[in-house]
Amino acid sequence: QVQLLESGGGLAQEGGSLELSCVASGSVYAMNAMSWYRQGPGQQRELVAAINPNGRTNYANSVRGRFTISINNAGNTTYLQMRALKTQDTAVYYCQAEIAPRIGPILYYWGQGTQVTVSL
Repeated sequence: QVQLLESGGGLAQEGGSLELSCVASGSVYAMNAMSWYRQGPGQQRELVAAINPNGRTNYANSVRGRFTISINNAGNTTYLQMRALKTQDTAVYYCQAEIAPRIGPILYYWGQGTQVTVSL
């Protein structure tokens, strides 16, 4: 089992910055990747950014160049630095952990979500 605790988020003005954090605890020794997803009002959940313990990253086109995902040396905490925020970034942001045990299928765990609201 893996537990994810998100923090950060809140209210920002367009052009501003926010940072999200996600701490994973439990069986994190088999961490394959940590990701941030978001779900805006009336929209499907979408991938924002992902990172593996080696630091390899992947970004959605809509945030590339504005958002930066990082991971700590222990590989159990990920951060999402969000800059040049747009109103379109308003969404609930979810942290996801991808766990690859030696035996069995890959498992995915989700955080509870944190609201990000960007106003004009």
